[in-house]
Amino acid sequence: MLRYLHLGHRPLLNCSWSRPCLQKQYLFTMKLQSPEFQSLFTEGLKSLTELFVKENHELRIAGGEVRDLLNGVKPQDVYFATTATPAQMKEMFWSAGIHMINNKGEKHGIMARLHEENFEISTLLIDVLIDGRHAEFTTDWQKDTKRRDLTVNSMFLGFDDTLFDYFIGYEDLKNKKVQFVGHAEQRTQEDYPRILRYFRFYGSIVEKPGDHDPETLEAIAENAKGLAGISGERIWVELKKILVGNHVNHLILLIYDLDVAPYIGLPANASLGKFNKVSKNVEGFSPKPMTLLASLFKVRDDVTKLDLRLKISKEDKNLGLFIVKNRKDLIKATDSSEPLKLYQDFLIASRESDVTTCVCELLKYQGEHCLLKEMQQWSVPPFPVSGHDIRKTGISSRKEIGALLQQLQEQWKKSGYQMEKDELLSYIKKN
Repeated sequence: MLRYLHLGHRPLLNCSWSRPCLQKQYLFTMKLQSPEFQSLFTEGLKSLTELFVKENHELRIAGGEVRDLLNGVKPQDVYFATTATPAQMKEMFWSAGIHMINNKGEKHGIMARLHEENFEISTLLIDVLIDGRHAEFTTDWQKDTKRRDLTVNSMFLGFDDTLFDYFIGYEDLKNKKVQFVGHAEQRTQEDYPRILRYFRFYGSIVEKPGDHDPETLEAIAENAKGLAGISGERIWVELKKILVGNHVNHLILLIYDLDVAPYIGLPANASLGKFNKVSKNVEGFSPKPMTLLASLFKVRDDVTKLDLRLKISKEDKNLGLFIVKNRKDLIKATDSSEPLKLYQDFLIASRESDVTTCVCELLKYQGEHCLLKEMQQWSVPPFPVSGHDIRKTGISSRKEIGALLQQLQEQWKKSGYQMEKDELLSYIKKN
């Protein structure tokens, strides 16, 4: 977790760590020396940092990647912030012969490629309008931090190992708390998906559910309707991450209690009791987001309505429809020595390419963990007889061949898929 840290702080105002003081300027710094941080120093990154130092522009790692490093996790992608404007970066990279993927420049940043690596670098920004949508460049790190969503995502990390924290992000991370930078109402109004990001990071950071800042919950409830104007694709990206995170039952209940649900495509008459049961069934079995979400739906039309709002993938939609349709009938046989047989018969009879995945997700949904393990180790056996094999017995009518194939498949199924070709063909001769 938090390792190899050398702490220090530089107060610019004499105030304690309290919510009101988040509006005041307070810079906390410390040294981060960890193997995860040192592993980032590839040849490409070394060349990049040297260039920025040479041109007298500051460059730091920004946001969630800093949070990951503090948690002892090497981030998959690293994003950078700088005091250099996009125009200054373009000139700097051109002069150094560095390839830019977006060589015409972006509104707020540049993507550069060094030593076969891509580096996304954004210029520091400051809001000049209340809605947060219009921004101008700045060289003030603390002002840029005020624009960010959560305290744990608002830190910067310099390449001399120095952590820069203006809004107690390190303290909140250490105490496993999730809070907005500044006022929750202002942050959510600037970008309404931050409501969902709050839930998502709550699920990944907080140890025990239930501790929320009242101001935050009030801001979410008052601004939830703003999500109605957000694209379904953006909402689905966040919702999927909430569903596979921790405390999902608590968070979904909160989404309904705060009246967020109707604005993100969730059904008004959701089966919250069923969701609670299924969330326990799937715990520890890496369910797909739709596997858990399907428990909220009472009828297949609920899946269709969700798709209309969120524009989910065909795979997600098909899985949701499959679970809602089959969850009551496709179940373990309690009066048989072969409890998996009903699922196996279903797979054999189905012609859908993704049906095995759907059946496994249904078993997670139902909490049938032992059967899930068996199913994951079982492969659909190929039916050993073809129409050509039947023709060899002297039967040439297509209609008769089709009928015989169906009869043989039934015999094969009754044998537990053990009968071989010769046994099945002998059945034709006997009958």
